[in-house]
Amino acid sequence: MNGADDLVHTLLAGGVEVCFTNPGTSEMHFVAALDRIDRMRCVLGLFEGVVTGAADGYYRIAGKPAATLLHLGPGLGNGLANLHNARRARSGIVNIVGDHATDHLANDSPLTSDLEGIARTVSHWVRTTRSAGTLRTDALAAIDAACSPPGQIATLALPADAAWGELPAHQAPLAPDSMRPAIAYRPLDAAAVTAAAQALLEPETLLLLGAGALDEPALEQAGRIAARTGCALMTEFYTAKLSRGAGRVVAPRLPYAVEPTVAALARFKRIVLVGARAPIAFFAYPGKPRRLAPAGCALITLTEPEHDAHAALAALAAELDASALAPAHVAARQTLSPSALPAGRPNSDGIAAVLSALLPEHAIVVDEAVTTGRSFGPSTVGAAPHDWLSVMGGSIGFALPCAVGAAIAAPARKVVALEGDGSAMYTIQALWTMAREQLDVTVVIMANRAYQILRGEFAGVGAGTPGRRATDMLTLDRPTLDFVSIARGMGLEAARAEDLGEFARLFGRAMSQTGPVLIELVIG
Repeated sequence: MNGADDLVHTLLAGGVEVCFTNPGTSEMHFVAALDRIDRMRCVLGLFEGVVTGAADGYYRIAGKPAATLLHLGPGLGNGLANLHNARRARSGIVNIVGDHATDHLANDSPLTSDLEGIARTVSHWVRTTRSAGTLRTDALAAIDAACSPPGQIATLALPADAAWGELPAHQAPLAPDSMRPAIAYRPLDAAAVTAAAQALLEPETLLLLGAGALDEPALEQAGRIAARTGCALMTEFYTAKLSRGAGRVVAPRLPYAVEPTVAALARFKRIVLVGARAPIAFFAYPGKPRRLAPAGCALITLTEPEHDAHAALAALAAELDASALAPAHVAARQTLSPSALPAGRPNSDGIAAVLSALLPEHAIVVDEAVTTGRSFGPSTVGAAPHDWLSVMGGSIGFALPCAVGAAIAAPARKVVALEGDGSAMYTIQALWTMAREQLDVTVVIMANRAYQILRGEFAGVGAGTPGRRATDMLTLDRPTLDFVSIARGMGLEAARAEDLGEFARLFGRAMSQTGPVLIELVIG
């Protein structure tokens, strides 16, 4: 058994069962070990950003880390944008990054880089293993770091000689799942529960939900607290995984833009934070506030992301004598008959109505619809129960890879990726992985032929009216992207809709079948 074999066995022992890969020469012994040893599912991505984004999506749904396999510093660098998103989403990932053999580094060959320096920009834990003999200990430490609440990025550099190095014949491989780490949350502060309860008993108080507080059980506790106190419920705008739909407690997302967020928060004198940050602007805009809570508003922290938000909300409900109450703000089912589905020119409200009517139960929605999708929330709260995943770090090219990982984590659930046309082109290679793995993903491309979000930002920062050169940097025409042809070329069934009626027909058909489908929805 060599180091690479032991690494695969160790990953499996720690509960890591999926490896998203884009390997190179330095990783070939690890590739061979993955080939020899059963149980590890290996999924190829044609770009490292697909690999890292898929690992993010996998964690958000499976609740446990996957591994990535990347090629030296440049390969890791290609995956940084979606590792940034995963870090902001607090997803646990174990990156295995091949490196040159230890005695070759001094030769400074072309792919030599500061691998650990690159890794530290997005990783909570970084280590280079020194030999086949230390690889097991290092891998277990990486898994333990990735599983530390609320989920961390762990990057283990694997020199080629550590992978090919032979181990003593008597060293037996670890058994699958024998070393799965226990989850150890930071202890809850009883004084924080008391302070939060006192604040919630006062009028004009908001319970703002974030990390760990957005799944159905946590939302039910928040709904009971609202029933007892009359407090308002909201979530941060970006959510790693938000349980939504009929029968679930509604916690509206804060708006994205500064002015509507300031307006939404203006009435509150107290905000209780559950795994959430104090509301801030996404960017700095001239003449606009950066911190968006009202002046003088008290901020009371119940939990940080390292705490068990479920337990904290249950303790808060008990403190308020609300544990037996029926939750407030539960969404009713909204249904539309086929004849009542919207028709005509595509717009945000019409698209949201189609989604709300046709999403199947327990669907997973991965949202990078950007400007078109910002208003989908209120119109889809009465859809069938589903989970909504959004881009936590703001680095675009998230939705398609994330949908890959979510579909592999939950193969029995329909995954819907809502994607802008500009964002799609960052990681379009994910379509090929969907086709190869025959994942049950429906991709909806919102084709407005522009970086529409940047048009709004151009105005928002006070840069004036775009001229010809600026407009060329904000539009996607000359030539117009043909996503139907791109998708078909990568093996997907694909079609184009130019009105809401055709979109409803195509989307409904996609929801009734399995396998990867792309719909290009032309907007404007």
